[in-house]
Amino acid sequence: MARRGKKYISIAKKVERKEYTLAQAVKAIKASSYSTFVGSAELHVSVNLPKDKDAKSIKGAVTLPHSVAKKVSVYVFTTPENAKVALEAGADKAGLEELVKEVQSGKINFDVAIATPDVMAKIAALGKELGPKGLMPNPKTGTVTTDVAGTVSAYKKGKMTFKADSNGGIHVGVGKLSLEDAQIVENITTAVTAIEEALGKQLSTIVKSTYLAPTMGKAVKFKFEKVAA
Repeated sequence: MARRGKKYISIAKKVERKEYTLAQAVKAIKASSYSTFVGSAELHVSVNLPKDKDAKSIKGAVTLPHSVAKKVSVYVFTTPENAKVALEAGADKAGLEELVKEVQSGKINFDVAIATPDVMAKIAALGKELGPKGLMPNPKTGTVTTDVAGTVSAYKKGKMTFKADSNGGIHVGVGKLSLEDAQIVENITTAVTAIEEALGKQLSTIVKSTYLAPTMGKAVKFKFEKVAA
């Protein structure tokens, strides 16, 4: 196990070993953050996977109500007609053959890959390059679509995809620590709702643990309870 630095050890002493409420957890990670830049809040959820669910099948997407302020690079695999639409909507690159060759050569310089249904058969071979990175276009995350302009715009505005790892862990960035506490709470509630939709179950029925962590600092365990609007 990696040794913790002096800053981490010092700040960790200020965090109590208990299960916090969501509101308390947000305050705690702000207090435990020691990055010299504005860090982010990260939600870590561990669940007991349903017997009829394979971890690889649990994927989803979420648009948070309060920006995570991250510049996202979007590539669109599509026909020439739709490529023009994608570029006008803000895509960084759009097309087919050229992008396929780029990926196959090992150049994967994007955060989100979108595809139209009519080219999926042609990009199926990219599964070995994009699959392990979680970048393969998938209907479950809304990245296989006929609404090219709307989808590109949504991801450029902060829509994010997530997936479960082999142990049933789901990890989602839920905003900069510079946001107000209530805004981070709202982002977390929105993220949990999206996770529940991907799981097809209420989180409370299958959750093992929920943690909130700053980019640099001590993670805290908390009990998630939806806050009434």
